[in-house]
Amino acid sequence: MRFWRTGVRTRAVIGAALGSLLLAGCGLGGASAGTSPSDPSGTAAPRLAETEPLADPRAWQGAATAELGAHPVAPVSSATPQLPVQLTDAQGTRVRVTSAERILALDVSGTLARTVFELGLGDQVVGRDISTQFPEAGDLPLVTSGGHDLNAEAILELDPTVVITDTSLGPWDVLLQIRDAGIPVVVLDAHRGLDNVEDLTRSIAEALGVPAAGERLVKRIETDIDRARADIARVAPTAEGEKLRTLFLYARGQANVYYLFGKGSGAESLIESLGLYDVAQEINWQGMRPLTAEGIVAAQPDVVLLMTGGLESTGGVEGLLERVPSLSQTPAGQNRRFVAMEDSQILGYGPLTGDVLNALAVAIYAPGALE
Repeated sequence: MRFWRTGVRTRAVIGAALGSLLLAGCGLGGASAGTSPSDPSGTAAPRLAETEPLADPRAWQGAATAELGAHPVAPVSSATPQLPVQLTDAQGTRVRVTSAERILALDVSGTLARTVFELGLGDQVVGRDISTQFPEAGDLPLVTSGGHDLNAEAILELDPTVVITDTSLGPWDVLLQIRDAGIPVVVLDAHRGLDNVEDLTRSIAEALGVPAAGERLVKRIETDIDRARADIARVAPTAEGEKLRTLFLYARGQANVYYLFGKGSGAESLIESLGLYDVAQEINWQGMRPLTAEGIVAAQPDVVLLMTGGLESTGGVEGLLERVPSLSQTPAGQNRRFVAMEDSQILGYGPLTGDVLNALAVAIYAPGALE
């Protein structure tokens, strides 16, 4: 079994860069170290197919928040892991997994832990990172501190039999310490996008000895994504000149951090799947780079996508426009067309990807359905 994929080294660098951004900007979500997830308070967006889409998406004025609402874990299996397994992880390291009795699944978006739960192994998960915010994981102890820093002592105290992670969390020395303690550490691809949701799911399932459950979960994810894409295709403009010009802005107002996400960040596949025009591709914007006033004005976006925590950190829409005045010189700023979604969901690309696409599409094409 080999988990190496073409481009993994580049993706790992981008994943690490995103992790560093989140660390510098106080991380994902509203929870702080020591807090537990709570039931989502937002109301889930309706299915896009059940809404009345805007005749002209450019005519809408005002911000919108894409909500998943309460979304309980629905395991696809109760299979017993078939172990041991031998594998080569995304860094080329040979790993032997002999037990899945005590699992830690850790990454910057909480995607790995959610996937483990959906595979039917939630009862074996013994801890969580700060981004794992779904209620079923609420009683698990945190193994991150100060945001997204891995805490070696907290991890070792839980006596895990396997750690599934990627390069989006650090410090790396902690993972080396865990490995030196004799605990198998499987490092997966840090890249998140529509192009590798299935591969990531299979990699987790195979590492934990439940490949059949992995295939069932992949099938469910594919079905959900296909349905969302079909609904979007029925309402999104098809001509390139008619698509909404869109940028993905990463903001952390308290740290004065503003980055534009481009190719390789995961934002590009999200924008494309929503039937939008990715302005970052037009200007060949690579990875995550600091925002410039000239770039924003030249881009002239109709819509700006953000993480909810990022928008809140700037003081909301008006605060963002005050902090980044160049946005006021764009259609998005003039019409207050900012669409936000919870930090760990919008670029998580895990089991809920289809629902994420649907919720964002409703916020963009049928925002009146959210009122």
